[in-house]
Order: sequence, then C-alpha cells, then structure tokens
Amino acid sequence: MILSNCLIITNDENNNFYENGAVYIKDKLIEDVGENQDILKKYPDEEVIDLKGKLLMPGMICAHSHIYSAYARGMAVSKPTDNFFNVLENLWWALDRELTTEDVRLNALTTYMESIANGVTTVIDHHSGPNSVENSLFTLGEAAKEVGIRTNLCYELSDRDGAEIRDKEIKENVDWIKYSQKENDDMLRGLFGLHASFTLSDESLEKALDAMDGVYNGFHVHVAEGIEDQWDCQRKYGKRIVERLNDFGIINENSLAIHCVHINGREMEILKKNNTPVIFNPESNMNNAVGVPPVNRFFEKGLKVGIGTDAYTNDMFESMKVSNIIQAHNTQDPTKGFGETLEMQFKNNPDIVSHFLNNEVGRIKKGAYADLITINYDPYTPINKDNWGGHSLFGLTGRLVNDTIINGKFVMKDKIITTVDQAKIHADSRQRAAKIWKNL
Repeated sequence: MILSNCLIITNDENNNFYENGAVYIKDKLIEDVGENQDILKKYPDEEVIDLKGKLLMPGMICAHSHIYSAYARGMAVSKPTDNFFNVLENLWWALDRELTTEDVRLNALTTYMESIANGVTTVIDHHSGPNSVENSLFTLGEAAKEVGIRTNLCYELSDRDGAEIRDKEIKENVDWIKYSQKENDDMLRGLFGLHASFTLSDESLEKALDAMDGVYNGFHVHVAEGIEDQWDCQRKYGKRIVERLNDFGIINENSLAIHCVHINGREMEILKKNNTPVIFNPESNMNNAVGVPPVNRFFEKGLKVGIGTDAYTNDMFESMKVSNIIQAHNTQDPTKGFGETLEMQFKNNPDIVSHFLNNEVGRIKKGAYADLITINYDPYTPINKDNWGGHSLFGLTGRLVNDTIINGKFVMKDKIITTVDQAKIHADSRQRAAKIWKNL
C-alpha cells in the first residue's frame, strides 16, 4: 500500500520533510518513504491511496493513562475532593471499586476509540479495579485487539483493599507479562504496575519482586505525585521515594517513573544513573493541584522525560499545548517549555515505547511500524522541516485527524472507526455509567 500525494513529517533522525511525498507500507512496516513520483515509479504494482495533500505524520504516543477512569466524564461525587488524598479516596478509588469485567471492556473500547480519533496510536496504561482484578488485563488486551491499537498494560498493585486482592493483583500482572512475552506481539506488551509508595508496604514490594523473579524487571509506578506521598515515605522508612524504590531494584531501564512532582536532585541522579524515564502529565497535575514537576531540571540532569495524560484527555496535541505553557508559567521564563515539549513527544516518547518493542514507532522510516495519522491541515503560514514543531503545538489538534493507521492497517478512515461499532459501544457505556454514578 502506498500513501501518496501528502505533506510528510517523518520525525526521523535526519528530520526529512516532504512537501509532496509518499510512503510505501509493506505488511505492518514502513518499507520506503520519499518524493511522491519516486515512490510511485519504484512500486508500480502497489495499491495507491491518494491523500490529496493531507499532512501525514507518525501517530501520537501517550506514555501514561488510566483506562479505568473513563466513566468519570460528567460524574459527580458526594464526598470531599479538597486535597490529593481525598481525590484518590473519594473519587478514583470509589470509582474503580465499582467496575466489573464488562465495565473494564467498555472503558477500554471507549478510551481506545477516542485515542484513535485523536491520532494516538500507542497507549501505555496503568489499570485499577480491585473487584474485577482477575483477567482484567486480558480484557483490556482483547479490547485493544478488537479496536486495533498498540498498548502496554499493567495492573496497579496496592495494599488498600487487603492482602487477598493484593495477591490477585500480583498474579494478574505476572500472568499478563508472561502472556505478552510468549505472544511476542508488539501490539501488546506488559509491565508490572505499582500504585505508589504510600499504598505499598515492604512486604508487598517483596512479594511483587519474588513473583517477578526470572520473569521481568520492568515496573510502572507513580512517584511523588503528591507531597503527601513523599512525607509518608520519609516518616515510615527514613528515605525518599526514589531511594526506597531503588533499594528494591524497581528503578531501572525497563521501568517508568510517573509524575515525579516532588523529587529532589538526589532522586533525579538515581533515575538518571538507572536510565529510568520520567513521564510528565501536565493537565492532570494541574487538575489535582499537586504542583508542577521540575521538568526543566529533569532535562538539565539528562533524564529522559516522556509525556502522558494520566487520562485527563485522550488528545496528545492538547497535552502538549498545556505542557508548553505550564513550564513557561512555572519557571517564569518564556523560553522554557517549547523545545522540551517537542522533545518529550517526538523524541522521547518514541524512544520509551520502542524500548519495549522489536521495531521502532513514532518515526516514518524504513523498518519502523506503520503507525501513521493523516491530518486535514491547511496552514496559513509556511510549514517546513525547521518549523513543523511550532505547527504541531499551535496549529494541530486531535480534532483535525482524518485517518489513523496502526500496524499497517486503517483503524479510522475519514473519521470513521473501521474496526468496531462505535455508536453501540458508546450507548452501552452511557447505560453502565449511569448505573455506577448512582453509587457515588
């Protein structure tokens, strides 16, 4: 299949840019990219899809989300949400306890569909639902297969629902990781999920490590999202969160450290030494009023910083816009945020996801997975290889995405999801959400 007659942002190592280019996709990989007429001449027998001047670029990547929160849109709660711990206890933990396996499926389908509609082709998710733990990750995985999105899944281990559920959570993580390793299908991958230091005893961390012995050493964990988490760790263990997790071997190159709002220089050095990526979630941090992580210091320290949404939105263009302005605002320096945001989404997120895969994502180049999006974008200023980042931040939005291609297949064409019945899924989700809301 050849995607022809398009403006191409490759985001490759050489920043190749084509005003009238084409991409040849063979099976699930990009086989060739270049000038439109050159590609058409080289592969005369291939199916050609004329994109009629649309912008073609790599699919967007969300490096941290929470599918289980899908029902929260429009939901009200009756208990206080006036600080971070109350937000967790009275909103998110109240919601996740209501979820059945069918809710997990619906949450996954709606989140994945909306992600695709906004040009997101890979989602790294951190799941929770203590009363529907068993097979929950497999349910998410089946939904991902059904929709056709690339995903990396884990279940957040926590002590908050007792030892019996904790042990089920450990098993679900390990079973999923073993399954994804056996399948060796880069559409589905797994990490071991940990909620946060303040909800995990040493005993639980030791049990998790014992279960992962010989299986994998990659973890997906919230780190110092609220200052209360840091205080709790210092009070109980006499050390800071990253130090505690590092003592258990959890901080390593296969792990993801999420948020890191309240870490210090020593903790940054530990993350750097162990090549552990940090994931910034700008809108969620602002919404929860937990503060803004020192992203610029992360970059100065040489940390690899990715960007996610924490499920606040499924539009990474939106998340990028907020990332840019909150960094400028927080540092009171208008030169901060722009370059860092582009590096997070277009360099670091592809690196972070590709680390877990057999082939690259996030770039249009030979040998990379064909995860691509087309955008109806008619710019009223010039766009070229030197300024497409500015257009991405100030001109592009998820609403402009026209087609989404994942693993070489159209999963959305002309804004219509091609793989599932979106209207029926939305109707089923509305019905279930209304029932759950009554309990909150």
